[in-house]
Amino acid sequence: MTLTRRRLLGASLALPAAFFLPSSWLRAETPAVTDRHTAVIHTKNGPQRLEVEIADTPARRERGLMGRRQLGEGHGMLFVYGQTQPGSSGFWMYRTLIALDIAFIDGDGRIVSLQTMPPCASANAPQCPVYAPGAPYQAALEVNAGYFARHGMTIGDCVSAAALSGQCRAG
Repeated sequence: MTLTRRRLLGASLALPAAFFLPSSWLRAETPAVTDRHTAVIHTKNGPQRLEVEIADTPARRERGLMGRRQLGEGHGMLFVYGQTQPGSSGFWMYRTLIALDIAFIDGDGRIVSLQTMPPCASANAPQCPVYAPGAPYQAALEVNAGYFARHGMTIGDCVSAAALSGQCRAG
């Protein structure tokens, strides 16, 4: 069998197998989650609504917004944990292509830390900085960099979403 015929045979066998691969293996910008939900940030300027994807499993939280080339205005990703995370535990921007703002949210829905995270240029994960809030948190919200400042969001504002038990609690 000639080399060309071998390649054609190999390709004809591999192409149908690709149909069974997870689509995330075939596209670089596959969202980590396809469900969209509404989150509301209650600010002194009034409520700000966001359309968010929920990352509530270890796999979804690990993938986050890696590989995305853009995030729509008014869109974000809400990372939800089953238990309170220590203030020393944070997020990094390994393989994340867009600059993001992050709000760390406590168990009462209050923002305890706001930070801007530029993409990490290193292909070596340990060289990417970790952005930790310095306070315990139960969720984190990532949006395009500059979003929080443009909308007047500050520490102490409250975030409500069904994934966060709905309403903001008095604090």
